[in-house]
Parts: sequence; C-alpha cells; structure tokens
Amino acid sequence: MNIQSHINTTLPIFSTKDKLKTVIQFFQETSFSHIAIREEGRLLGLLSENDLESFEVDGVIGDYRYNLESFFVTKDTSWLDVLEIFARNEANVVPVIGEHEIILGYYELTAIIGEFIDTPFFTEPGGIIVIASGIKDYSFSEIAQIIEGNNTKLIGGFISGMRNDVVQITLKVGTTNLNEILQTFRRYNYNVLFGNNDDQFLEDLKERSDYLDKYLNV
Repeated sequence: MNIQSHINTTLPIFSTKDKLKTVIQFFQETSFSHIAIREEGRLLGLLSENDLESFEVDGVIGDYRYNLESFFVTKDTSWLDVLEIFARNEANVVPVIGEHEIILGYYELTAIIGEFIDTPFFTEPGGIIVIASGIKDYSFSEIAQIIEGNNTKLIGGFISGMRNDVVQITLKVGTTNLNEILQTFRRYNYNVLFGNNDDQFLEDLKERSDYLDKYLNV
C-alpha cells in the first residue's frame, strides 16, 4: 500500500526560536495532538498539546526542549508501522522525515485509517469470524489451513484482543456460509466468539473508535 501521497505539507513546522504563543494558538485552533519542532533545519522533537498548561506565553519553544517527545516515520515506513507509531504515542499526527532528518511533512491518522478501510479486508465480500485461543496454543498457519481446508480463501486476519494469556483473532473469509468452518475451529479447540454473514458487523468495526486500539493492542 502506497501512503506517500498522503504526506501533508501544509501543517506548520515550528523552530526552537519561535515564540510559544504561536504554538499555543496553533493548538487552540486545531485538534492536532502534536506539532514538530526543528533546529538548524532538522527534526528536534514534538511538542504535545497535553503540555499546554505548562507553557509560558512569553517564552520561546527552545526553553521547553526537554519536554519534546521523539517519534517519527520515514517516507518508506510501511502503513502498518505508521499505525503502530500513532497508537504507541497516542498521536493523531506524525512527522515524516527524509535524509539528514529534514521534515518532509506529516501523516494524519484519519488519512491512514482511510487507507486501511479501503483494503480487501473491508471491501471484498465474505464473512467475519472471531475466535479465541490460549496465547501459546494458536497458530496462524493452522488457522489458514482450517479455512483453506474448507475450500475457502482467507482474506485477512489480525489479533483484535489479548488479555490474561488469551488471544482474540478476527478473520475475514471469502464465504458467508460459515457453519463448516466454525465447526472445524471448534474441533481444533478454538472458542468461536462470533461468526455470521451480517454486513452490519463490518460497518460497526469501521465506526467504533476502539477498533484501531484493539487492532494495535494498545
């Protein structure tokens, strides 16, 4: 998946010499969680909107260099790794850097999620299955074998939950006739949590705000 076309070059990049009141105004007028700070043309770090209360209006950004957070991606970073950076840093914007740590622009979370929703997992017809197993007992190769052994293609799958050594796995398969697949999962000691052909389930996945958090195990 090529996400480089989503690099946003219109958001500001502040310098350590800029006054803090310009950053404060930026955060007050937008819903972004972070903004990039550069020094001598290179990425120094990011200021967080959560630190607004500690800012002194009359100061300069450089006075708060020790408050800066450090995370970024490159234009070659895969979209899955970009999503992980978003989740790990509780951010809705991530700077993209090139050679010599020069800031090329930003990725916005909404744009990357939009790319994810356009993947075959959501667009291809089929059915959804949610299973659970002990974290040491499941195998994606076995899961694929179970599905393909029932003459069905596995379109996609991911770990959608993990708690107390139990892992929850959400699967998209290329059929809406799931009975035989579900029975096979049960014979292999998988606990079937969900399995039907209701298209509304996919719509709920798209709309629920905690879907991405579960997907990234946050």
